[in-house]
Amino acid sequence: MDTTDLILGLIFSSIGVGYFIYGRKQSNIVMRYCGIALVLYPYLVTDTLALVAVGVGLMLVPRFVEI
Repeated sequence: MDTTDLILGLIFSSIGVGYFIYGRKQSNIVMRYCGIALVLYPYLVTDTLALVAVGVGLMLVPRFVEI
């Protein structure tokens, strides 16, 4: 792993923890699952560009999807 991947993984995982906590308190299932995905996906993605693209995509999902 590169240092950039580690820093980006830390940033997106921290945002994911925030999404998860907010989703749990507000009973928002989409926000909660996006938070879990943001925490877990940096372990699976190795390309830096894909890491950023997937992270930004997961951060935008709760904005456009409501259940």
